[in-house]
Amino acid sequence: MRTGGRPGRVKAARLIAGSAVVALAATGCAGEQVTGELQTVGDVAGLPVTHFESGLKDDAPKPDVQADGATDVIEDRLALASIADVTDYWDEQMPEHFGEKFARVDKLMSYDPEDEAQDVCGTSTRDMALNAFYCPKDDLVAWDRGVLLPLLRNKFGNMAISAVLAHEFGHAVQTRLGDKAGIDDGTGTIVKEQQADCVTGSYMRWIAEDESTYFELSTSDGVNEVLGALFLIRDAPGAHANERGAHGSGFDRTYAVQLGFEEGAKRCAEIDQDEVDERITEVPFKNETDQAQQGQAPITGGTMVHVQRSLDSAFSATGVDPPQIVEGDGTCEQGRSTPPVSYCEQDNEVNIDLATLEKIGQPADQVGELTGDKSPDAGLGDFAVFSEVASRYVQGIQLGVGAPTEGGQAGLRTACLVGAWAKFANNPDSGSTLYLSPGDLDEAIAELLQPRSLLAADILGHRVANGFARIEALRNGYLDGSSVCTETYT
Repeated sequence: MRTGGRPGRVKAARLIAGSAVVALAATGCAGEQVTGELQTVGDVAGLPVTHFESGLKDDAPKPDVQADGATDVIEDRLALASIADVTDYWDEQMPEHFGEKFARVDKLMSYDPEDEAQDVCGTSTRDMALNAFYCPKDDLVAWDRGVLLPLLRNKFGNMAISAVLAHEFGHAVQTRLGDKAGIDDGTGTIVKEQQADCVTGSYMRWIAEDESTYFELSTSDGVNEVLGALFLIRDAPGAHANERGAHGSGFDRTYAVQLGFEEGAKRCAEIDQDEVDERITEVPFKNETDQAQQGQAPITGGTMVHVQRSLDSAFSATGVDPPQIVEGDGTCEQGRSTPPVSYCEQDNEVNIDLATLEKIGQPADQVGELTGDKSPDAGLGDFAVFSEVASRYVQGIQLGVGAPTEGGQAGLRTACLVGAWAKFANNPDSGSTLYLSPGDLDEAIAELLQPRSLLAADILGHRVANGFARIEALRNGYLDGSSVCTETYT
């Protein structure tokens, strides 16, 4: 978020609360300080929530695939298995959904940017660290085994490699489908990238349904790995969706992956410019001041006054006595504590540990995340903090309207209401003194994916285990307002 804009306005988010929240019914909370427990709730797009280590199956065969430059390192072995597997997937999907046989990709290449330079698709491999790509003119899929794949595997797990290569195969599929996917020389990059992310999701569901010869994928941690990997490789805040090479914000990329997981490859081919224009959230900074500050507001008591006002305004139609945000140690004298932010029911207060939140709210180091050399002072950004505070504030609102506040559905409703608040503050007509800047929604998702996050936790601090559901709940609230929160999470 950032300060500036209209007089008296600080950057934040728009949430539609109103009477839509009033339809829910509640329990109270009491007990000792807790660290939070993971809760399994619902399903993952119709599949059961499963918990096991994702990756190569113990009995996976050796793939009959060769790539120029490939070695015997684990990253190349995973890459070749992924290519064999995603080829099997498209051998099945292309005839079924598009009425044609899948033509195998002509060339595969593994490279290390630290090795002797090679020319690939008109560029030196020395200049292609942290990269995997599809080259249409050579019908080539290539990947950086020296930097990118080890980073993804170490940070997220083996399935991150499969996800990135499935994305690149998505571009190869676009080339083959052409008009059937609405792809021509004039198609914008963002459309192509959204389609490729989407088919990555559809392929991951195929694995989760145990159709793969090579891999197995849990619908909890496994799917979280995939979402985390594609979220990491997102555009920087302030990028414009219409720029050549735009891949989308983390919010947009995770949406496309989930769309494919839920609705399949045929739906992915239907993504076009009109759809992208309607829902893509990636926008440039509004002015030079916002760009210079990278949309970041300081985490101070003064800024929290704006957070308080924005939340109060967003939920005023509920008629509930609003919780007060107070500085302290992030705990409650009585009842449950979920530091560094706690909703204290007895006092109807949100107690915040401002010093800890200030550290979390430091600007993210996206370049450092990608290179593995992240600054020790880096945080998640200001909106990660503001959304965490909002998640405890809405506990008081839910109690006030008689909504259940314990359990997995309450945790998901919390994330949804935070998204709805973001929608409220992002509306220029809301009168909020806090408003969103480019990158804020990504900061909320980054917070949402943290193991300690309260963004999708109930009043006791118990978190929903399924990252797919957590992100979906936040997005539902942001796109559709708080009414969907009461209708969906009961």
